[in-house]
Formats: sequence, C-alpha cells, structure tokens
Amino acid sequence: MKIRIGPGLFVIALAGLSTAQDWPGWRGAARDGKVSGFKAPETWPKSLRRGWSVEVGIGHSTPALVEGRLYVHARQGDDEVILCLDAATGRELWRDRYAAPYEMDPTAEGHGKGPKSSPTVSGGRVFTLGISGVLSCLDAKTGRVVWRNDSKAAPQYGNAMSPLVKDDLCVVHLGGAGKGSILAFEASTGKKRWSWDGDGPGYASPILASIAGRPQVITQTQSFAVGISPTDGKLMWKLDYKTNFDQNSVTPVAFENSVILSGFKNGTVAYRLDGEKPEQVWSTTDVSMYMSTPILKGDRLYGFSEKRRGQFFCMDAKTGKTLWTGEGRQGDNAALLDGGGILLALTTEKKLIVFDASDKAYTERARLDVAESPTWAHPVVSGSTIFIKDEQRLTQWTIP
Repeated sequence: MKIRIGPGLFVIALAGLSTAQDWPGWRGAARDGKVSGFKAPETWPKSLRRGWSVEVGIGHSTPALVEGRLYVHARQGDDEVILCLDAATGRELWRDRYAAPYEMDPTAEGHGKGPKSSPTVSGGRVFTLGISGVLSCLDAKTGRVVWRNDSKAAPQYGNAMSPLVKDDLCVVHLGGAGKGSILAFEASTGKKRWSWDGDGPGYASPILASIAGRPQVITQTQSFAVGISPTDGKLMWKLDYKTNFDQNSVTPVAFENSVILSGFKNGTVAYRLDGEKPEQVWSTTDVSMYMSTPILKGDRLYGFSEKRRGQFFCMDAKTGKTLWTGEGRQGDNAALLDGGGILLALTTEKKLIVFDASDKAYTERARLDVAESPTWAHPVVSGSTIFIKDEQRLTQWTIP
C-alpha cells in the first residue's frame, strides 16, 4: 500500500476530525445525505489542501467513517478487499480479502468490476456486499470475519445495493435477473430471519422509514417499488416501476406520508402511502435521475437530472413543480450531500461543486479539483476534512 502525505497536514487533519460526525454507511446515518456539524467557509478557497492519499483499489463504494476509522471496500485484481484505515494518517490498521473473480456485462464495462455497494458500520461490525453476491460481516476493531454468505448471484450489472442495518437486522436484496429475495439476516450471527421473494434486485439501496406510523423498508427492485415490513418481511405495498434496461438505481426518498421515486428516462413521481394502496400525488418529466439520489431539505428537493447531459435542479416536493434548473453538461452523474446552507456535489468529472441551498436560483460557490480519475463514490465530509474515493485511490482533503 502506497501512502502519499502532503506537507504539514497531519495536525490539521487531527483537528478537523476531533469534533466531526461519523459517516457509518450509504448517504450517512439516516441515508439522507445530511452532514451534521458542518460549517461552510464564508468564502470558499480556489483549492483544497491535499493530505494523505492511499491506493486502495477500484470500485464505486463509498467509505464509511466511524470513530476515526475509515472502512473501504474495493477490488484488487480478482480479490475484493475490506480495509480499515486510520482517518488521520491513512495508515492501514487491518485488511480482509476474499476471491471474487467477476466479468462485467459488456454494455457496462466502463463502470468497472466493482464493488459498487458501500459498507455499513453498526454495533461494532462492518457489513459489505460484493459485486458477485458475497455478503460479509466483520468485527470493526480487528477485521475478524464474524460471518460470510456467498449467494453466488447478482443482477445483470452486479450488486449495487448497500446493506441496511438496524438493531440486529441486516437487510439486503440478493439474486439475479427476474428472481431474487429481500432478506433479513440476524446481524450478529448471519442467521436468516425472513425473506420476501417477489422480484430480482435493482441497483438502489433500501431505506427504513415510518409512513403514517408504520415502519417499513422501502426500495426499488428490478421491476417494482415496494414497502416491506421490517419485523416479518411481509409485503405492505407494491408499485410497478420499470426503467429502460432495468436500471432502477435511485434510492427512494421518504417525504411526509409519501415516497418520491425517479429513474432512467422515467421522470420523477411521488406516491402517498397512508391509504389502503399507493396513490399518485404528482408526476413530472422536467427532471429525471439516473444513479444519483436527491437531497430533501424541508419541502425542497435538490438533485442532479440526467437531462441536458447533467444538470442540477430544485423542485417543490409537495407539488412536483420545478423551481429552477442549472446549466447542462455537468457530467454523467453527481453524488450530493447536504451541508446546511450549501450543497456539495461530487461529479464523475472529478469536480467537487458547491452551490447554495436556495429555491430561487442556482448559485455556485466553488468548483474544486479533487481527483485525477473519475469519481463515482460519495464524498465523506467530517468537520473540515473531506475524503474522496476516485478510480483507485482514497485521498484526504482539508478546507483551509
């Protein structure tokens, strides 16, 4: 493992991490992309200070950050590796690796061989899902394998959903094209608790939400959007929801008693879930999302539309009315975070873009170079420190 460290950054990094939040999994603790305790500078610099940089392997997986440790899931050759790094220095604390040879569907070779799922850290354990179906649970402190389950199955473009862990349940969607199961495993032992066998997996990650007082796991499958009871796995509701080439890949957003869905060339739609069956509230073709999950702030939805070769937008989550759209040609995709008064977006074009969380107009505050190769994973923001995973490396940056 090669680590490159920028001069004079060790003390700065420690200071930036000492009072910052953890980032235990996909889009943060609540899977909503919200960064707590972040204070944006009044004037953004033209560049960030680069700290350490570690070659960790390929993949689109977003690192998890818990108690000063970074947990990274990546590919090195024909193996998938799970790494634990000291967040202040980039020093490797432990690693686990297992054989995971994989051949991409030719139409998706540009996305690489994964992994695409992000680790989840909960209860002192790390949970990962490999691109070919290897589900792992490791001790977060030592890297010891607690249990491992190889389903030997994946959808057409490989597994991309990130494990949802709550209390002692680990919920995943496993299987292949047209046939699969949403499963709940006992987090401490790997024993199966329940399953719903209604469809093959899509590429979205599930959320846990309470709608009209009813807790439910909500996700996009290959052909549907569904709500599943977290206690017994029973189907609560189901909607037909298909995209071109079966690419359901946008994590659902819960808003009041509704769910907001979007997909490749499908526009954006909201359904109320507090009645006997889902009821459409609004639908728009103004914006359409593809592998990019939006941010909800109050009743405003901010996101990145696939239209015009990539453009940011703001819409009214109550009505579906588009309030503004930014300029086009911003990139193939963007991973968004909520930094309070501003939004941060890491595009596939290696840019970290900062813009105001305003419903009046798109106002850009900064456009920062943060990588030398494509960036698909979400940034991890903790205090004044930002961790960026690009094609091969994980790099620490600091806001001066």
